[in-house]
Amino acid sequence: MNYHLAQVNVARMKGVSINDPEMKDFRDHTDEVNTLAEQSKGFVWRDVFDENATPQPNALADEQVLINFSIWEDVESLRTYTYTTFHTAIMKRQKEWFQKYGEAHYALWWIEAGTTPTEKEAIERLEYLQKNGTSAHAFTFKEVFEKPV
Repeated sequence: MNYHLAQVNVARMKGVSINDPEMKDFRDHTDEVNTLAEQSKGFVWRDVFDENATPQPNALADEQVLINFSIWEDVESLRTYTYTTFHTAIMKRQKEWFQKYGEAHYALWWIEAGTTPTEKEAIERLEYLQKNGTSAHAFTFKEVFEKPV
């Protein structure tokens, strides 16, 4: 069986919504950062916000929380995108736009290739990590668990 890496990360905005003036600079770079992810080696899929769809509450039912959810071929591809591209420069500025979000703000886990977890499942993985620490169920770059065999 083949596996891919799922990742979720959450951030609580300082603004009430993404359209607040204090979020403008972040908003202005979002397309560039997302395009870079999509063009990166190992990228498989990302949850795309549909501006024309009826707004739906996110899995946390909190409009101040942004949820980023994607799938990658492996840990190294995601790590390279996260820490060695323009994404890094933007994330160095995260304190300008975001409040601290608990002990863990992201989680990684393995999924069967060709499947896509729901946003609710992704948040459940993050909450598991926050409560229980790293395990094969949900982990971080600091303690990576190998693909299932």
